[in-house]
Amino acid sequence: MDTFVIKGNTRLMGEVEIGGAKNAAVALLPAALLINGVTTFSNVPNISDIRKICDILSTLGAKVEWTEKHTVIIDATNISETHAPLDLTSEFRASYYLLGALLSRCLSAEVGMPGGCKLGQRPIDQHIKGFEALGATVDTVGKITATAKKLTGADVYFDVRSVGATINVMLAAVLAEGTTTLTNVAKEPHIVDIANFLNLCGADIVGAGTDIIKINGVKELKGDFSYSVVPDQIEAGTFMCAAVASHGDILIKNCIPEHLDPLTSKLIEMGAEIEKSGDSIHVVMSPNKKLQPVNVATAPYPGFPTDLQPQLGVCLALADGTSILTENIWESRFQYTTELNNMGANIQANGSTAIFQGVKELTGTKVVSSDLRAGAALIIAGAVAKGETQITNIHYIDRGYESIEDKFRQLGANIVRK
Repeated sequence: MDTFVIKGNTRLMGEVEIGGAKNAAVALLPAALLINGVTTFSNVPNISDIRKICDILSTLGAKVEWTEKHTVIIDATNISETHAPLDLTSEFRASYYLLGALLSRCLSAEVGMPGGCKLGQRPIDQHIKGFEALGATVDTVGKITATAKKLTGADVYFDVRSVGATINVMLAAVLAEGTTTLTNVAKEPHIVDIANFLNLCGADIVGAGTDIIKINGVKELKGDFSYSVVPDQIEAGTFMCAAVASHGDILIKNCIPEHLDPLTSKLIEMGAEIEKSGDSIHVVMSPNKKLQPVNVATAPYPGFPTDLQPQLGVCLALADGTSILTENIWESRFQYTTELNNMGANIQANGSTAIFQGVKELTGTKVVSSDLRAGAALIIAGAVAKGETQITNIHYIDRGYESIEDKFRQLGANIVRK
């Protein structure tokens, strides 16, 4: 099992290029199953979750070809199988998007129960509610099986704003007969990205990014289109936090600054200077400034994203005072605080709240990555800590960040993979 070894006390400086969004790509590639033809995706993050999806699509009969490092061509003309390999689909959460796509096109789908990072309960009740409203029968004994004689448009009210359920039911509804109205939907940028792609291929979806999405079913979606995956707001936010925690100076390129407004406002409160320009964000934290404490509560978009909570937590651990961080999405997202405390932080996490008493510095030690975003936070902590930090379980980090050590190295970090 690989380990990151970081020699810290580094002020991170330079430029970094952001890749395609993991959270968009893991839904876009399964959405290609809806297309009776060929789709070319560019700006695809070359990460472990995406490679697994490509392997699964191949087992279903799609032709998958990487023509460049970040370009994938998918020909789903001749889908021959609707039962995805249970072992592969159980390894990551986003495999459930295969359900909506296969159910929509083939009226049958089977995947393993969702896996991925251990952040607590991952209920799929809202997905099932949507599928059943459209006319499907869903069974969840040991695996997830969905079948239907036909799918018919329906009104679906989500009890909670769920990104996964919003996308999955949208995928299922695009070929359904009639109109589907989804209410109380999630509004994240990657939901808009999925809708934009489907509309390019002939779907009729309006309202993505608002509280209500309407889908007028069409008979088929056409291929022979090229689509570029939206930039990854979470990767961009990770490097914004790295700039602030290290009192650094980083120009973050190929991003959409508006997607990062909740984080930007908090980092400015902490004392950072942030300049937006086109598709870039310049983040500077003066070495002579103390980080100011702030209170933060995670919320569905456009609120503060849960996927940036651990990275911001490193900044709060080094702030000059007391900060309170409230987690409203996942009940097990504070596992990383134990590792930061092992590095000298003073954090008391209890239930959905963590209280950060800022310390002057962190000290390197051996820490464990408990999930994808926790691992990114520990890289930031290792880069700024005094001494050497060793991070194990980095396979979690590889699930969502492509060559993250290379990007940190180009900013001046002393990090190697062993």
